Amino acid sequence: MEIGANLREDGACDFTVWAPLRDSVELKIVGPGRESLVPMDRDADGYWHARCEAGPGTLYVYRLDGSIERPDPASSAQPLGVHGPAQVVDHEAFRWQAGADPVVPLERMIIYELHTGTFTPEGTFDAAAARLDDLRDLGVTAVELMPVAQFPGGRNWGYDGAYPFAVQDSYAGPDGLRRLVDACHRRGLAVILDVVYNHLGPEGSYLRDFAPYFTAKYRSPWGDAVNFDDAWSDGVRNYFIRNALHWFRRYRIDGLRLDAIHGIFDLSAKPFLAELAESVDALRTQTGRSLLLIAESDLNDARAVRPRSACGWGLDAQWCDDFHHALHVLLTGQSRGYYADFDRVAHFVKACTNGFVYAGEYSRFRKRRHGSPTDGIPARRFVVCSQNHDQVGNQLLGERLARLTSFEGLKLAAAAVLLSPYVPLLFMGEEYGEDAPFRYFVSHSDPALVEAVREGRKKEFEGFGWTGDYADPQSEATFLASKLDWGLRSQGRHAVLLRFYKHLIALRRSLPALGRLDRDALEACGDEERKLAVLRRRHGDSEVVCLLHFGGEDVPHDLDLPPGAWRKIVDSSEEEWLGPGSRLPERLEGGRASVTLRPQSVAAYERVSPSKNLP
Repeated sequence: MEIGANLREDGACDFTVWAPLRDSVELKIVGPGRESLVPMDRDADGYWHARCEAGPGTLYVYRLDGSIERPDPASSAQPLGVHGPAQVVDHEAFRWQAGADPVVPLERMIIYELHTGTFTPEGTFDAAAARLDDLRDLGVTAVELMPVAQFPGGRNWGYDGAYPFAVQDSYAGPDGLRRLVDACHRRGLAVILDVVYNHLGPEGSYLRDFAPYFTAKYRSPWGDAVNFDDAWSDGVRNYFIRNALHWFRRYRIDGLRLDAIHGIFDLSAKPFLAELAESVDALRTQTGRSLLLIAESDLNDARAVRPRSACGWGLDAQWCDDFHHALHVLLTGQSRGYYADFDRVAHFVKACTNGFVYAGEYSRFRKRRHGSPTDGIPARRFVVCSQNHDQVGNQLLGERLARLTSFEGLKLAAAAVLLSPYVPLLFMGEEYGEDAPFRYFVSHSDPALVEAVREGRKKEFEGFGWTGDYADPQSEATFLASKLDWGLRSQGRHAVLLRFYKHLIALRRSLPALGRLDRDALEACGDEERKLAVLRRRHGDSEVVCLLHFGGEDVPHDLDLPPGAWRKIVDSSEEEWLGPGSRLPERLEGGRASVTLRPQSVAAYERVSPSKNLP
């Protein structure tokens, strides 16, 4: 069932809203320059329909039972904010400049996550579009936008969205997003959009006035859970499935990142996520486009990415937090909160080989067994990172890795992600070691809600044992301090780090052993005493050995290499990368090789085939 305001070719507009428990629903046109009340007809499923003359820009609300006036839950635009009327949008008027949408397979993706409001000084879609050449030059192939659904005020991470179909007005609204997507596609960049289906923001959402969108059957961190399996849940599922198709069809989005699916409570025989994947599959078939669903999950549940034919939900990929946590602890030494489960090199090695570190093992943090095995799941189903919005924002002061580890550690983090057998994700600014924090920020209008947000953040930090001062989420200064400083990219060590990222990405793209995402073609081992991990990756005749040293002292290591000549292709300790100076030879011969690794360093050797000549 289509919902919202949908313009017709004859100039009329169809309005549809789901309100099964209301006795009457009327459409109220409130502008511009007119006001009228239009009766609506109810069908058997509780959807109310009306058709009238209402062109693009028309403002409207729904009057419920003759007294309550609320914006459309499926509003495409909220130009007067979350408490104002909805606006009719012509989704067919935009003139797309790009030809066919770029086809970027998961295994070729290098994802760049950004927050529109802090990515540039201006904080708009158009300003972000002006920086896309920098991302393409870096080697990025997909841009991931943190949520852009309309939220209260002008600053927010986006997870407080109140209107899932509307595009944030302060970012430049619906056509601003289309211009950004079009600019990405003209450069061959795919676009992934973060969407939130586990809750609605605490200010400006009026879904409860329309229908049973929530259920007390489950409790979530945000209160009553979204109703995906209780009475009336068919209409709720339709709402969110229509939302996904809305982004794919009307904005040419290439993939959706589904926020925190562990907050979607659903015990039905056919889970919502499986139904969503089925609907997207149908759209793939209809359009021939490569459309993706990528989950964020705290469950370590392999069903998310197993095909529906194997009793899975059929999602295309999921974020792998275990990889991040294992890497983060090795780089920073932080071991409180959920980091308590990750204190060994073996955890990082298992993350490289299995994806999940906890695949049914006992978790000290959770005090129970956690996760499921990943047998048979391709490496392209996992997205890994050393930083993302959550992991940076969860720090007391929003510190990035640049504030938590050394410059050598930053290079090591980059290599761990980009030389892994998984889909890499970079968080905006990490490629040059951005110094600015990324803190949690909001701009709510209700003082009680603002105080609740402050207390919530305080409790989260206490879970890590952090009790110091933290930035006020409501303060504009907190938001402004989180903006990137683009000038750093060309300065000193920042410029060197940027060049190092480009080198690693170029290796990943040029060497089959690194570009082929295949866990079965990976061998990995770790040395706890030396804080060393060794990865051997291969594909056909291409073979690469990576040495990642997390310790603080020089360490000798006996490396067993297959027969052949091996040449060094990266060494973070070299002076070229502002390292302390390498102790590794440029060339090694197969067999036992004794090498010495510098502190917090990474090096990789490629086996040279007979047809190649060493320089």
